[in-house]
Amino acid sequence: METMRANRKYRTLFVSDLHLGTRGAQAEMFLDFLKDHEADTIFLVGDIVDCWRLKRGWYWPQSHNDVVQKLLRQSRKGARIVYIPGNHDEVLRDYIGTHFGGIEVVQQTIHETADGKRYLLIHGDEFDVVVRYAKWLALLGDWAYVVALTFNTYFNVARRKLGFGYWSLSAWLKLKVKNAVNFIGEFEDAVVEAAKREQVEGVICGHIHHVADRDMDGIHYLNCGDWVESCTALVEHHDGRIEVIDWGAQARANTVVSLNRKEAAA
Repeated sequence: METMRANRKYRTLFVSDLHLGTRGAQAEMFLDFLKDHEADTIFLVGDIVDCWRLKRGWYWPQSHNDVVQKLLRQSRKGARIVYIPGNHDEVLRDYIGTHFGGIEVVQQTIHETADGKRYLLIHGDEFDVVVRYAKWLALLGDWAYVVALTFNTYFNVARRKLGFGYWSLSAWLKLKVKNAVNFIGEFEDAVVEAAKREQVEGVICGHIHHVADRDMDGIHYLNCGDWVESCTALVEHHDGRIEVIDWGAQARANTVVSLNRKEAAA
């Protein structure tokens, strides 16, 4: 596993579900990640800005603005940046085919890796029946999720005082609920079927905040995860190999090392 101060340059970077504009967004963590991970092409795979939350109440701290400015600077330095809107930033779907500060906005696209493999890039909300046909229920679910994240924040404050690292209670609960597990499986199956119809070797998506990298019925299924709980991303190396970077896990590991060093020095 690479160290957190790797300063590596990749062929392609894939990130999704930052949810800027919400209190749960790990903007500082993402900025730290960007310091050490540059790429020739950056794909923003949806829900980068959470317009649902911003409509209900404005929340936009400096760190969220810094993320936008950092991405714009990457574009000015020559990186190609492609934005695939999700359901939380669906207002940008009205601008498909246009550019904002050098950032391309597309509905979906096909990415070809350095070794010639083709991947379908989509956010994935079109395969979420709740989002498509019962948006009011999706909004209710979003509210419940925010409540869980708020509780999670105080829960982790207590953990830090006890000397423990970050642990996502909301993510654990989500994976323990049978219906959530079934939903994830059905979502992944639907996304893989879409990739088969496009006759590609793989698919890269976001939406469900559940990072993944595995073969599913001959299709390489990849999910970027999120920057609310897990803090994960996908990178393509210059040989075409795609890897999951679990920045959240690396941050937690560094916290443990730092605490151990302090205890040893005490």
